[in-house]
Amino acid sequence: MTTTPNAPSAPVPYDPPAQQAYPQDVWPTSARPGPHGDMTVGGVSLSEAAGRFGTPLYLLDEGEVRDRCRTYRAAFPPEEADVVYAAKAFLSRAVVRWIREEGLGLDVCSAGELLLAVGAGFPADRIVLHGNAKSPEDLGTAVRLGVGRIVLDSTSEIVRLAALVPHGTRRPVMIRAVPGISAGGHAAVRTGTDDQKFGLSLMDGSAQHAIDRVLGRPELELVGLHCHIGSQITSITPYVAALRRMVGLLARTRDKHGVVLPELDMGGGHGIAYRAGEPALDIPALASRLRAELASGCARSMLPVPRLTVEPGRAVIGPAGIAVYRVLAVKRTGTRIFVAVDGGMSDNPRPALYGVRYAPRLVGRASTAPGLLTTVVGRHCEAGDILAEAVELPGDVHPGDLLAVPAAGAYHLSMASGYNLVGRPPVVAVSDGTARLLVRRESLDDLRRRDIGA
Repeated sequence: MTTTPNAPSAPVPYDPPAQQAYPQDVWPTSARPGPHGDMTVGGVSLSEAAGRFGTPLYLLDEGEVRDRCRTYRAAFPPEEADVVYAAKAFLSRAVVRWIREEGLGLDVCSAGELLLAVGAGFPADRIVLHGNAKSPEDLGTAVRLGVGRIVLDSTSEIVRLAALVPHGTRRPVMIRAVPGISAGGHAAVRTGTDDQKFGLSLMDGSAQHAIDRVLGRPELELVGLHCHIGSQITSITPYVAALRRMVGLLARTRDKHGVVLPELDMGGGHGIAYRAGEPALDIPALASRLRAELASGCARSMLPVPRLTVEPGRAVIGPAGIAVYRVLAVKRTGTRIFVAVDGGMSDNPRPALYGVRYAPRLVGRASTAPGLLTTVVGRHCEAGDILAEAVELPGDVHPGDLLAVPAAGAYHLSMASGYNLVGRPPVVAVSDGTARLLVRRESLDDLRRRDIGA
């Protein structure tokens, strides 16, 4: 089990008026103070939403999602690049519609994500299939539905995919290359080096060997290269370094085979802020640098500039989400104050997995009580079920209060579990003062019905 880190030796006061500010680096731009200490997002009161839908509750600001899609489309204009939303961050039928209407493509990692997307009306030819260990169902579904690109992650996938392609046809594929660049907010999400499970190495020749094999398969059409160097990256520098190495591989492929690959996918991993003042990746600056480096690198290698693709997920959906919890208990143990809520690692495993810490706020009532540093914890049977370490809350926080957690749209419900059989929370979209249910709460009856043994 995960152990609880040491906290400060004594409670520390805070400035109550600071609780009324909603920094837009972590809260949706629509966040506003409401009466009596409440807060509105998308014109919807958080306390009223909690009363209507119950807690834990996830709110998703539709306008924020669409605005972030448009930021990407402006930074990577469609005449030069493709923007592909990484569905693993969070996917629902409504999100599929928003992404389609905003002109983005879709990146999926399983037959389940693929079928949900196509069933919701997303064009299969605008979908990219990823995964380091694609199942026969994943590959078969992708071939049957005609996805736009299949990213090959290993040499074994080359043979398995080729065997599924109908005679006389070809499937467009990309090779996922590992450029040897270390980047990312935690060791568990650094995917650009050789010491992890994804892709084929540039350094040991595996990527070039895979290219050789794909070019020898008439069932497969190699249309480009792909790389993904990590997640929660807030600096442009590693992307530029990776791009330079990928251009080098494009040039070596041209020199060895006389084949000029027309596409280059630089993946995603674009970082956001989880607490006020934390850095976030500057998307327009990233786009400017990548396009400039790609043009200059291709000029030096006498290559035509390939079409660029990026795959944001968290940076589109993360800041649009807010989790709302209800306080169940307040406990003082030694020098620490624990505030326990009705959710935790079953609906948000990221703190336990990556040590991420959030910045919850009291909503639904005003307080002028002196503030204290608290540890906000979940309800689950793990010492590591901690949502926020050393977070300021009013000293009179008590059971029944509501806490709102910003930057909660990505990798929460998509990674949720059935731990302790508490059921997964609902997702509610908010926009123009209206709240509508997107994903209903998982009930105890749902959990019972899955258990069919005797």
